[in-house]
Amino acid sequence: MSFRVLVPMDDSEMAERALEYALETHPDADVTVLTVVGVPSMLMGDAVSLALETDLDEASQEHAGPVLERARTIAAEHDREIDTVVGLGHPARVIVRDADDYDVIVMGSHGEHSADIARRFLVGSVAKEVFRRSPVPVTSVR
Repeated sequence: MSFRVLVPMDDSEMAERALEYALETHPDADVTVLTVVGVPSMLMGDAVSLALETDLDEASQEHAGPVLERARTIAAEHDREIDTVVGLGHPARVIVRDADDYDVIVMGSHGEHSADIARRFLVGSVAKEVFRRSPVPVTSVR
């Protein structure tokens, strides 16, 4: 049975660093990149467009496309192949829900929504929630 690594990824530099770290640190592991698309809602920024879609799965894949393409490019630069998954919902909940299928989670210390100067010194809210609730070890990458 192989070692399985989950790398949650958004469109942030920290997420890219986390993927690079996972690929370098676990050279023989099966790596899966998970990007989470928010719950469709008329009140949630980017997820508003999902609320208007007739095919939610297709729209989610399209929304996640740039992040997953970047992940594939990073993996190719390391001569590695990765699996990719798109989740739908609150990022921390989706990550924790899927964590039991993996041996470790490797994630950025904060994501794209934690870019302001005050938050750069703190762990992001999604990462913090995953640390608290994950049933498997979590490695934070800065």
